[in-house]
Amino acid sequence: MGISASRRAFLKTAGAAGLFNILPAKVLWGATAPSNQLTRALIGFGAIAHSANHLAYKGSRLVGLCDPFECRVLEGLKCAEEAGWGKVKRYANFVELLADPGVDIVHICTPPHWHGVQSVMAAAAGKDIWCEKPMTRTVGEGRRVMEVVQAKKRMFRINTWFRFKDKFYGFGTPVKPIRQVVESGLLGSGPIKCTFGAGQGFSWKFGWSGRVNPEVQPVPKGFDYEMWLGPAPWKPYSDHRVGTSFRGYWDYDSGGLGDMAQHYLDPLQYLLCKDETSPVQIDYKGPKQHPEAVGRFDRITLTYADGTTVALDGDESLKGEPLLRGSNGICVYPKAKGGKTLRLVDANGKEMDAEALLAEMPEPAPQVTDFMESVRERKKFALNESNGFRSSTMFNLGIVAWRLGRGFKFDPDALRAVDDPAADRFLFQSMREPWAKEMTIG
Repeated sequence: MGISASRRAFLKTAGAAGLFNILPAKVLWGATAPSNQLTRALIGFGAIAHSANHLAYKGSRLVGLCDPFECRVLEGLKCAEEAGWGKVKRYANFVELLADPGVDIVHICTPPHWHGVQSVMAAAAGKDIWCEKPMTRTVGEGRRVMEVVQAKKRMFRINTWFRFKDKFYGFGTPVKPIRQVVESGLLGSGPIKCTFGAGQGFSWKFGWSGRVNPEVQPVPKGFDYEMWLGPAPWKPYSDHRVGTSFRGYWDYDSGGLGDMAQHYLDPLQYLLCKDETSPVQIDYKGPKQHPEAVGRFDRITLTYADGTTVALDGDESLKGEPLLRGSNGICVYPKAKGGKTLRLVDANGKEMDAEALLAEMPEPAPQVTDFMESVRERKKFALNESNGFRSSTMFNLGIVAWRLGRGFKFDPDALRAVDDPAADRFLFQSMREPWAKEMTIG
């Protein structure tokens, strides 16, 4: 069945049966469902699909996968069997996968230019969604994902976890004590100055750049290049566009910042207590960008309505700055060698007893950190379509300034640039059909 026919059948079945919006596989099959487990399938079987959170994840049962690379599909089937899942189903494409009522959860392991469309279509098909980071490439895509996921009452998570477990990048401690410090008001009642840089890998990620006029090559046998491109603009095939180096092209990702910023900035948004809003001013310093190939930046600064700033330090000129500097001069630094928790230094440069202060501070509100619990009990996951949208908006705004080569103002309620059509064109980018139409369904 061709992609257009498969898509039509999928939409017709979903509309006629209405089952996708309300009945997971375990309900359709009852108590006799195999292992009585939630089921899942992988969309995409590149490098990230091999991770412990996808192929090897034991919280639900893997039942199938698809990928436009024939060789990856064959590898996936073999790896699934070796991982103990038995013979899983091979789908011709992700549309066919979404039409299968035997799949409860989809893992979206595709390049970022697919994340928005596939999340919207999965939600419309009644699937719960485990999406790789970044959530989306643009603010417009992110807003649409949030709208449809909520309208269809789906559970959604992004595959990053630093807001609720593990050590924060370059910090030596989890995010929790940093959130406690901010939430308690220890840093004063005014704006906070935040500096993010070398410890979070911005400089070494600059190597992920595209090529200007990459060599045009024949499409390899067994590769559905048209499906791989999907909503992205059509360009002649080059192997540099579709390997892991796809991250260096604006059409598919945004270099190291697009790849890793949700890991960095989602916990930062959480610890700054900014889950409900977005920056109002974005400033850029650095070289002018090529329209296709991602380059580097020197600094991107995001400013919130209350004056709080987040500086993304690309050229490492702010390398000595603390992570946070409060309006009262108190600074938050990474854990010292041999220390037990973060470092706090007062306005006079004197070390404070962080451990004793933290012991007196209330703990942050509890979060649902098991996605299977979220799915079964219909409780929002810790990092979901709403706060995930706001954290992806942080770096997507920075990427717009980066591509424009200048700053702009943003309305965090209207989710539009302020009197700036050029910025809006990057915030709400066009897509190829039929995928653009899918973003308006539901």
